Amino acid sequence: MRKKGSAKKGKAPARPPKPEPMEDAPQKPAVWLPGDELEEGETLQYDPSVYDCLSTLTLDWPSLSFDLLRDHLGAPRAAFPHTLFMVAGTQASSVKQNYLAVMKVSNLALSKAAAARQKAAAAAAQQQQQKEGDGSDSDEDMLEGSDGESDEEGEEETAQLHIRKVAHTGGINRVRACPQQPHIVASWADTAQVQVWDLSAQLNELKDEAAPVAGSQGKVHKVNARHVHTHSSEGYAVDWSPVAAGRLASGDCRSRIHVWEPTPAGKWAVSSAYRGHEASVEDLQWSPTEETVFASASVDKTVRIWDTRENSKAMLSVKAHVADVNVISWNRATTYMLASGGDDGVLRVWDLRNLADNSFVANFAYHRGPVTSVEWCPHESSMLATTSSDNQLAVWDLALERDPEEEAALAPETNALAPDNLPPQLLFVHGGQTDMKEMHWHPQITGMMVSTAADGINIFKPYNV
Repeated sequence: MRKKGSAKKGKAPARPPKPEPMEDAPQKPAVWLPGDELEEGETLQYDPSVYDCLSTLTLDWPSLSFDLLRDHLGAPRAAFPHTLFMVAGTQASSVKQNYLAVMKVSNLALSKAAAARQKAAAAAAQQQQQKEGDGSDSDEDMLEGSDGESDEEGEEETAQLHIRKVAHTGGINRVRACPQQPHIVASWADTAQVQVWDLSAQLNELKDEAAPVAGSQGKVHKVNARHVHTHSSEGYAVDWSPVAAGRLASGDCRSRIHVWEPTPAGKWAVSSAYRGHEASVEDLQWSPTEETVFASASVDKTVRIWDTRENSKAMLSVKAHVADVNVISWNRATTYMLASGGDDGVLRVWDLRNLADNSFVANFAYHRGPVTSVEWCPHESSMLATTSSDNQLAVWDLALERDPEEEAALAPETNALAPDNLPPQLLFVHGGQTDMKEMHWHPQITGMMVSTAADGINIFKPYNV
């Protein structure tokens, strides 16, 4: 975001004297960060041209957690319009009003601003080719669309929400879908229960639905959970193994971790508790390559690495932050890299080949509130994103380094002045949501992200990701 106000007038300099006072030139806009005060007359401006796609949706109740579902539409895909499938859990005002929302979002179209930007870039490239070759197209032809039609602006296409609601007892703290079987979904409730659901019927209906069905928004279906396990307290940590299909881990606020093994009968055998943490287990992540290894993050400020063949103690432990460790993410492409985010607002990256206190390989103290989610990009191994209670979603690229000369050459006169302490690895910032809770990269649509907050869900693709 940037802030803009009316041009300010300064005092005329004492020397050299001027015959008549002159107004100062308008100041460049400054970078605004959440927490900065706005002066009188200043307003925040949203620039739609930095998004290829941006849509919003809301449920009846806030959603703390959701997951994007792998689908049948192919990967990787980039051509607009897009369709995606997701599941989200609600936090209603009463226990019995909660539900799992199984959704298809269709007709996610390229924005008009992005289409104009792409068209201008294509025209510039064609003009450059003409200069270098013997092309005969006129300037007028180059400014027309590829189908020969003139560039007349029409109405912005609107994404469509298709939804099925499944009744759920208790507020839903976290939702995760099995990567090998996306219709199998685990939910962590504030009733201290972890439940596994088969949502294949709802997903099959949505796949074949050309347009949203009237009345589907209000109807809540009753479905029996396939398996229910009760912890000694509620929790937030749950993750499916990407290696061993159907293997699940869940952790609670009393520091216990349980591992679930699928059985031939379609149920799960739940292990006795893994003990070692001294406070609430906030997040869990299975190794992307080793089927018996997983990582945990805790309020006790540590990140630990476990092996399912030994549940009495962790294999490795590191004091990761000076405050609660809220979230972790295991890099699926560079499998020795782990990212963590804490209540201290800090994002850290760890090399598991050399895991020790203060051994982090990257440290970004950027956010002004607790980090509420972190996730590596599935299509670019050096890229990851974070959300924070400071109402920001930040995209990071660890491969970026600051080049002052290049920045000066590319910066237009009207561009905002970036503070010197702004990390060069900060690639993009998404705002406009209040109390951000979670984000995910789409596993099949390159660059597409979804974030949830107290005031709704955003689906977007930045132009530079």
